[in-house]
Amino acid sequence: MTAAADSCAFALTQGEKDARLVPELAALTRHHRAACPPYARILDAIGHPSGREYGSVADLPWLPVRMFKNHDLKSVPDESVFRVLTSSGTTGGPVSRVHLDREAAATQARMLSRTMRSVLGPRRLPMLMVDSRAMARSSSARAAGVLGMANFGRDHTWILDEDDRPDLAGLTAFLARHGDAPFLIFGFTFMVWEFLYEPARAAGLDLSQGILVHSGGWKKLAARAVGNAEFRNAFAEHTGLTRIHNFYGMVEQIGTVFVEGPGGGSLHCPDFADVIVRDPVTWAEAEPGVPGLLEVVSTLPRSYPGHVLLTEDLGVIDGIDDGDWPGKRFSVLGRLPRAEARGCSDTFSGETSGAEPGAAA
Repeated sequence: MTAAADSCAFALTQGEKDARLVPELAALTRHHRAACPPYARILDAIGHPSGREYGSVADLPWLPVRMFKNHDLKSVPDESVFRVLTSSGTTGGPVSRVHLDREAAATQARMLSRTMRSVLGPRRLPMLMVDSRAMARSSSARAAGVLGMANFGRDHTWILDEDDRPDLAGLTAFLARHGDAPFLIFGFTFMVWEFLYEPARAAGLDLSQGILVHSGGWKKLAARAVGNAEFRNAFAEHTGLTRIHNFYGMVEQIGTVFVEGPGGGSLHCPDFADVIVRDPVTWAEAEPGVPGLLEVVSTLPRSYPGHVLLTEDLGVIDGIDDGDWPGKRFSVLGRLPRAEARGCSDTFSGETSGAEPGAAA
């Protein structure tokens, strides 16, 4: 592999990825069995005894992501826990608790950085934050998500004031300073639409040099008949912004994000992660083009058994080794019916609910 390819988090073909992931994930399963007694009991109960061999990623035992809302699962001693992350969720409902030691926290930050460099390049760019500084001072998961992404930029400008109202003067001043060269934009999807796109369109602002990274918030936009294609087309037509990357992930696999490629339309799996789509009746792996429940796998979770998780999201594999980057590309189709609603900008109304960088929304 060339140095250039190694610097990209989306370099492996699906065959190369499978060959790498199966032994690494099997080793993680053994590690968590030995270090987390509740996980070992779960494996025994579902027919995955010690010593079992695995021939494919789809053969590995998965945990429902909801397990982290109801069970304390960790593979490190209490005294080694450096940070406990909590997910977003419905107000008053249970939240996931993810235990990290210092090594795990450093690894997730490093791999998130590698993934985002594949999209943004090596330099930190001037950055528009589609949120408020007041929110960022809170202890919410939304604040953690925004501040985590802030690490990838510089000269940060918050385009909502202390009362969560658009600061058009601040936005205009930022563009006067940085609008003629590449700059970074981050926000949760619905907020980007309401507090960046709509004011920029009304004021005739040029965002053509921007690189937008966004996640979550599609539920409210769906009510306005705005899907991903309409979102991208509107920004391109009215602001000139065409470099747009949606991403998907969750606090239960912190540091792992699945990113929309430059061409748009599909999410891609980084080299250390993958997705399986399962039939919700038989649990068998679905073929490309057939919708089902999304299972997410990642080699990052070592301090807790979150390496193979069945989500409550519906998805479909769009293709394999035929997109902007090699490996699988997929789409998220929405939440499983009756699954608990959760998210970041979908809850925006002056609340502080939200998600970690890359958290499902």
